[in-house]
Amino acid sequence: MRSRYTAFVLGDLDHIENSHVCDKREGLDRPDVKNMFGAVEWDGLEIFSTSVGLEGDEAGTVDFAASFRRNGKFLVHRENSNFRRDNGRLIYVGGTPTATAASAGKIGRNQPCPCGSGKKYK
Repeated sequence: MRSRYTAFVLGDLDHIENSHVCDKREGLDRPDVKNMFGAVEWDGLEIFSTSVGLEGDEAGTVDFAASFRRNGKFLVHRENSNFRRDNGRLIYVGGTPTATAASAGKIGRNQPCPCGSGKKYK
């Protein structure tokens, strides 16, 4: 999960595509993803839980929240992602969004984080 988040931050489209399961690679709209890179400023990744997915496991899940800014708005994408091992490495199979939050304006320092973590926003 962290490598995919880093690829989104760095705009590494090849890693994003290569870490997808094969049938999803064909449906990836590369120009659309490239346009997103210029429109999004990533703020952080928080991993809430993982289930299996360690060395030797054939599959795993990750519950995470990725925060970002787009068009001046702070947004959070939260998802339960599924991974499986393919040729020795874990690849993204799919996920179920659990919440997407947006703020109406700027979030002030020390206000509750909109991701639902209960921590203060900084």
